[in-house]
Amino acid sequence: MTMTSTRRGADAREVVVTGVGLALPGVATPGDLFGLLPGEGGFDPVTGLVGRELRHKDRASRLALRAAEFALHDAALADADGLFTGAAGGTAVVVSTNFGNADGVCGAVDTIAAAGVTGLSPLGLPQTSSNVIAGWVAIRYRLGGPNLTVSNGATSGLDAVTWARNLIVAGRAEAAIVVGVEPGNHVATKILGEQSTDAAVAVVLEPVDAAASRGARPRAAITGCARTRNLTEALVSTGAPAEGPVGLWLTDGAEPADTTAGRLLAAARRIDLESQLGPLSGALGVLQCAAAAAHLASGATGNALATAGGPRHDATAALLLTPPRALRPSTQERGQHS
Repeated sequence: MTMTSTRRGADAREVVVTGVGLALPGVATPGDLFGLLPGEGGFDPVTGLVGRELRHKDRASRLALRAAEFALHDAALADADGLFTGAAGGTAVVVSTNFGNADGVCGAVDTIAAAGVTGLSPLGLPQTSSNVIAGWVAIRYRLGGPNLTVSNGATSGLDAVTWARNLIVAGRAEAAIVVGVEPGNHVATKILGEQSTDAAVAVVLEPVDAAASRGARPRAAITGCARTRNLTEALVSTGAPAEGPVGLWLTDGAEPADTTAGRLLAAARRIDLESQLGPLSGALGVLQCAAAAAHLASGATGNALATAGGPRHDATAALLLTPPRALRPSTQERGQHS
């Protein structure tokens, strides 16, 4: 397998998280991800997935639109009327989902089998597009940047964040909304073999200079990304050993297979969100990113590492998040406190 990785270089654009939005039952704020889950409150799909702007859309798209709405308000990129106030023409949408519109596709197939193509409703056809969720988010906020969907199995959410970061670093986008979403419906439950979870999370990514120019406070910098054969290679590729201790490890349950990874992660607090919230699939990696941003924004000690995949899958993905450069203590300050 070809190893791919990206790390922040001295002349690269530092990409930071400036907004987080959750549409997840039992989780009201990103800080709740560090407690007993699911908790009280959080998103209510019964009351939260209704409204004129959500009509004629599949469940995953409605969840994604709510999470994106919350994230843009959190990043101060939406006004009181819900209109996008950033650089719409250069803002990308990257969605991660593995089962997102499977119910729409299955419904169309069932209709064709029973009544032929003439039985299909024109209003339902957009729901059969593999990129329908990203398309609805872009249409809602009139975003003209790159628009894509990642359906990559266990690593999908972290891969989506990586793609969004790379679009910004390469100058292909001025900002990005990354959404991880999976619907709680009978099709996803049948595929998974267990009850699926309504889950949507969105994060807003921007270059740190753009965030500073509009007075936004970045929560975390995406310092390194990797998708490799195993956990140790992923850690090395993200630059984690050189960036300082890892204080929080957001894992999908994988254990370090050798001493290098074990030593680096020995002191880190471990959180496995799926073990508490149920299967998150394509939403997991983006939710891990949101939790990492909350960890760093709180001033907690140590960097944050998110990992997904492993021996039971075709690859391991890793994302290293650190305090934004502007919020880091200087070398002199670190020396005074060492």
